[in-house]
Amino acid sequence: MLRTKKTSLYYSPPEVARRYGVAADKVRQWITRGELTAVNVGDATRPRWRVSPEALADFEAARAATPPPPPRRRRRSLPQVRQWV
Repeated sequence: MLRTKKTSLYYSPPEVARRYGVAADKVRQWITRGELTAVNVGDATRPRWRVSPEALADFEAARAATPPPPPRRRRRSLPQVRQWV
């Protein structure tokens, strides 16, 4: 965890991965796709991502389960009558 002067906590991708039980590469994919907001604290040659607690809260809220829609009732079909010719 990286601590700044404001005592904020920033998490590295491996720390976030441990929290969610996924690989660190998966966290980096979320960052690349824009699903998880992160700050690059690395130099120009290689990124070093840090994720704020607020970004984790937003990420969790976006992925929160929603109740399923109510089931659609099917129309009752009338029995088909065949006429013999």
